[in-house]
Amino acid sequence: MLGSMTSRAAHDAAPSGDEDAQRRPEAPGGRETASGDSEPAREPAGDRPSETTERDGDQASQDTRRPRSVYGVGREPDVQSSLANQRTALAWVRTGLALIAGGVALTTVAGGAQLSLLLDAVAVIACLGGGALGLAAIASWGATERALRLGEPLPRPHALPWLVGGVVVVAIVLGVHAVLELTQR
Repeated sequence: MLGSMTSRAAHDAAPSGDEDAQRRPEAPGGRETASGDSEPAREPAGDRPSETTERDGDQASQDTRRPRSVYGVGREPDVQSSLANQRTALAWVRTGLALIAGGVALTTVAGGAQLSLLLDAVAVIACLGGGALGLAAIASWGATERALRLGEPLPRPHALPWLVGGVVVVAIVLGVHAVLELTQR
């Protein structure tokens, strides 16, 4: 029987000046504080149960946040991941606003300087593209947030290839237009 005594039991049986420390169970994976108390180990953020699973009653119906198609599924994701997703969506919205502002500026410059209809067309495309990018940002945010909540792989950014393609096309069109204007002088 003595041979089967575990090292923990032997440690508890060993005399020490602190009898409370012998009676106090140590939390698994925990650490001892400066006062000698044992703190429980903290779960990694991704392994924490969601707030909705800790609530009484039906999990998804208790969450009143909207859109329900995003917040009504899965469990709360890691806060850092969710906030990074929000920052990315806001960056897309900011890019859309920059496109709209650029379109308005092009229209103003083209109208004041009697420039061609090409700049007006580019301005309209920039304004419409900025609005579409704002809509794509909210759709991408929702899809990514759902994937985070369900533990699925993240979706690809659908708007990025369109944005890059649009920038390349506009650059080519404006470059060709500038060359044509210079050769006519």
